[in-house]
Amino acid sequence: MDFQPLQNQLNIQFKNESILRQAFTHSSYVNENKKQPLSDNERLEFLGDAVLELGVSQFLYRTFPNMAEGDLTKLRAAIVCEPALVDFAKELTFHQFVLLGKGEERTGGRHRPALLADVFEAFIGALYLDQGFEVVIQFLKQYVYPKISQGAFFHGLDYKSQLQELIQQKRTADIEYEIVAENGPAHDREFVAQVKVNNDVSGEGNGRTKKEAEQRAAKQALDYYKK
Repeated sequence: MDFQPLQNQLNIQFKNESILRQAFTHSSYVNENKKQPLSDNERLEFLGDAVLELGVSQFLYRTFPNMAEGDLTKLRAAIVCEPALVDFAKELTFHQFVLLGKGEERTGGRHRPALLADVFEAFIGALYLDQGFEVVIQFLKQYVYPKISQGAFFHGLDYKSQLQELIQQKRTADIEYEIVAENGPAHDREFVAQVKVNNDVSGEGNGRTKKEAEQRAAKQALDYYKK
């Protein structure tokens, strides 16, 4: 497997390409090539999991200074969970570079979610060992942090319930949500929602779904009332 196309795509040149190869080596490949001095990616996955959590935690801590510890934990969990990691791996075409045993290949292992999530974490571990934490942060700034800023993972936080509780602590109020705009083509729709408290607009938010837009509107209103 030639990993130069991947390095060109990511604009990252590994000093030790063998560690990059290891990050993409599944245990099934090692088992079928026992005569070769190969190592699978499981140890790198272990390391990458910790490095990724630190990189994401650092970003969340600095980006959301008013977010409570519990919400930070929930948001981080949504970012480093298997479905999110699979999406990152697919977007970066990592599945094309995985070294698999023939049996695993035949049964569709190249597209198995758990395998792809493991490969993404293993890559982070390999990048950390080869280039250091700052290069990992630069990688996350390009491929992970923008999605967080765009609100892709806020479904894990129920801001609407938090807003309801906050408002009702202070006064009796009617809270209603309205989709005020729909932008973009049908396959790439973006919704704009407003939340009104006693008919006053208190927050507005965008999202790929109506629920996401409403949650982001509720988050804006929460920030407003907490101030």
